[in-house]
Amino acid sequence: MTKATTVLRTARRAIEDSGLLKALQSEINHELSTPRSFQNEEHGGLGDFAIEWDSCNTQDVLLQRRFESGEEVSVSAILGAETPRVEYEDVMFPRETLLKVCMKKPGLSSILQFDCRAFSDSGESNFQINNAHYLKEAAAALDSSAYRGPSFSSLDPRLQSEFLQYLQAKGIDENLLSFLILHLHKKEQGQYVNWLHRLQAMAGHN
Repeated sequence: MTKATTVLRTARRAIEDSGLLKALQSEINHELSTPRSFQNEEHGGLGDFAIEWDSCNTQDVLLQRRFESGEEVSVSAILGAETPRVEYEDVMFPRETLLKVCMKKPGLSSILQFDCRAFSDSGESNFQINNAHYLKEAAAALDSSAYRGPSFSSLDPRLQSEFLQYLQAKGIDENLLSFLILHLHKKEQGQYVNWLHRLQAMAGHN
């Protein structure tokens, strides 16, 4: 390879890197100068739950509540897909929040697990149960062939309603859901900006 060819290839790579760096910087400037509508909001609260896990390197958050009786309630939450909306509609929280709520009674190895979703609609938090599972033990969660219960939507509407009220009584209420929806959207936004900065640093490294 001639010296001239090497110089040309080096120059071409520099131009390509420069284009990427400019695009990344433009996106960073946009995100910092045009904060999302929820950035300065403060909604809801933890209630009697405590944060057990909330790493800046992962997308999820884990909450736990312990009752005086020894009963434990754990809530794992992560952002899901974007919620359907009317075109051009300004939505503060564009993505739904997926939750796994696990309940364990003292002296029992069995677990009640609820797969749920929460989303914000017109300023209010909506909550739905997708599945209600009875697990004989924690290891059963890994066994895809284990019977966990019927489809939740097939249950009698009155039973579905009682399950919702049961979760609310355990602290899975409007206050907690509002907190989780806001917290996870803020977390994801911060992670996105950090991701842009890391790409920029890598692309600019010589």
